[in-house]
Amino acid sequence: MKKSICVVGLGYIGLPTSVMFANHGHRVHGVDINEKAVEGIRNKKLHIEENGLQERLNEAIDSGMMTVSTTPEKADVYILAVPSPIKADKTAEMKYIESASESIVPYLEKGNLVVLESTVPPRTVQDVVIPKLIASGLEIGTELYVSHSPERVIPGRVFEELISNDRIIGGVNEVSSQMTSDLYRSFVKGQMHETDDTTAELVKVMENTYRDVNIAFANELAKISGEIGVDVWEAIRLANFHPRVNIHQPGPGVGGHCIAVDPWFLVELKPELAQIIHLSRQTNDGMPAYTAKTTKNIVKQAGTENGKVAVLGLAFKGNIDDMRESPSIDVINEMKAHELVVKAYDPHIHVNNIPEQVQNMDDALADASIIVVLTNHDEFKELNPEKVAEKMSARIIFDTKNCIDRLKWEAAGFEVHILGDAKNQ
Repeated sequence: MKKSICVVGLGYIGLPTSVMFANHGHRVHGVDINEKAVEGIRNKKLHIEENGLQERLNEAIDSGMMTVSTTPEKADVYILAVPSPIKADKTAEMKYIESASESIVPYLEKGNLVVLESTVPPRTVQDVVIPKLIASGLEIGTELYVSHSPERVIPGRVFEELISNDRIIGGVNEVSSQMTSDLYRSFVKGQMHETDDTTAELVKVMENTYRDVNIAFANELAKISGEIGVDVWEAIRLANFHPRVNIHQPGPGVGGHCIAVDPWFLVELKPELAQIIHLSRQTNDGMPAYTAKTTKNIVKQAGTENGKVAVLGLAFKGNIDDMRESPSIDVINEMKAHELVVKAYDPHIHVNNIPEQVQNMDDALADASIIVVLTNHDEFKELNPEKVAEKMSARIIFDTKNCIDRLKWEAAGFEVHILGDAKNQ
C-alpha cells in the first residue's frame, strides 16, 4: 500500500531516501531548514554529490511525487534524517533530533508512523524522541507507532546499498517494527531484521565503532612498521589472506559523519567501560598530527623545510564531496603549526571552505616542494607525474592513502613516501 511520507532532513541520507520512496510510488514531502537547499531541490539542483542522485531527483520532481519546503505537512509516515554530530566536548549534539521531533508534532494523527533514521546514542528514541512526540496526545505504540531504522550506506554508493543492504528495524513494539518493515520493502531487497529500538540504536553504533577500532589498530601497525622497516600495506595484505582476519587500512585520520563520531556516543554513555573505544578514538584523532609531523620530517631531510606543501584531497573519502569531520582540515592546521605553507585542492569540492583551498590544481602545485595525498580520489591516482613535476620546485610526494603507482612516480624522479614507510622516520 502506497503511503504519504514526510522526510525531515534533506542531506546526504534524507534526500536519497526521499527520492527512492518517490520513485517507488509514494508521495513524498521533503523538509529542510536550509532554504537555499530547498529551493535548489525544487528546481532539480543538487547541494550534495552522489552517484545517480540527479537522475532520480529529476524523476521524483517531474512526476509530481515529491515536493519540498521548509515546513512539514500531514502524512502517513514521518522519517527523521537529521544530523547528530559531536560537540567540542565530544558529547552528542541532540538539538537537531529534538527540533525535528518537535516540528512534526502539530501534524501527527492517529495511525501515523515515525521513523528515526539518524545514527544516535542508544536510548535516544526513548529519552529524546518519544518525550517530544507525547505532546501530540497520541498513545505511543497503539495510536502513534515509532521505530529506529538506521541508514547503513556509504557515500558514493548510496543507492546501490539502500537497495541491497539488510536493514535493521527497531520498533517500540512489534506493530511499529512490522509497519516499518512493510514501508522499506518498497525498494529494499536486503533482509529486514526486526528488534527493539534501543538494540537497533546500539547495533548501528557498534558497526561504526568496530571499524574505528580496527582502523586504530591499522594506524598503530603503520607506526610500528615504519620504525622496524616493514611495508605496512604489504604486511596487512598478507595478513588478510588468513580466513578470520580483516585488518583495515591506515590513513591520515578518520572522517565522515559516522566512524569519527559514533564511538563517542558509547564513551559518553559509559566512559568507565569504553576503554578500548576511547583509546581508539584518541589514536585516530592523533593521526593528523602524526601526518603533519611526518611531512615536516620529510621536507627537513630533503632540505626544503621552508617550501610549500600541496595537499591533495579535502573530502573524508575518495570520489565524494563530503568534508564532514574530514581529517584533512586537522592535517592542514597541524602543518601550519609546523610553519609549513599549505595550498589544498579537491576536484569534488567547488566552494572554498578554508583559506588554504584553491580551485585549480596547478595553483596548489605551483612551486610546491612536496605533495601530500590525503584523499584517494580517482583523479589523483591518474595524475601524470612528469606533468606534475613541471609545476613543482622539488620532486617529493607523501601518499597517506597508498593510492598512487609508486613505481611510476619513482620513474619520474620523485622521492616517494608512503604512510607506514621506514623512509619517513
